[in-house]
Amino acid sequence: MNEEQLELWKNLKEGNTLGEVQEYIRKVIEIRGFTNQSIEQAMLLLTEEIGELAKAIRKEKTTMSIDNNKIRNYDTIESEVADVFIVLCTICNKLDIDLFSSLKDKEKENIERKWKK
Repeated sequence: MNEEQLELWKNLKEGNTLGEVQEYIRKVIEIRGFTNQSIEQAMLLLTEEIGELAKAIRKEKTTMSIDNNKIRNYDTIESEVADVFIVLCTICNKLDIDLFSSLKDKEKENIERKWKK
């Protein structure tokens, strides 16, 4: 087990800001050796993780058929959501995007929109 990564994880608390979580992900991605991963590779990984999330939702929340021989290959919805978030933060970090600021700016735009119910 990587002690540096374990210490970072121990300091990750429920009350951390989104910026602090994004910085945590920046640090662990560096520790794990993924800093040289290109944006294209990160986008492919994000697409893959979204597919895994869809598969987990299909397994746990629908009545759709699923290959029982592969059922153990599918992780939980919570785990897959976390993977998607980690890769999304990694992409934001690579592009120097502050995820909180982007969210806040986009939500301001969404407030101005007229939503059909």
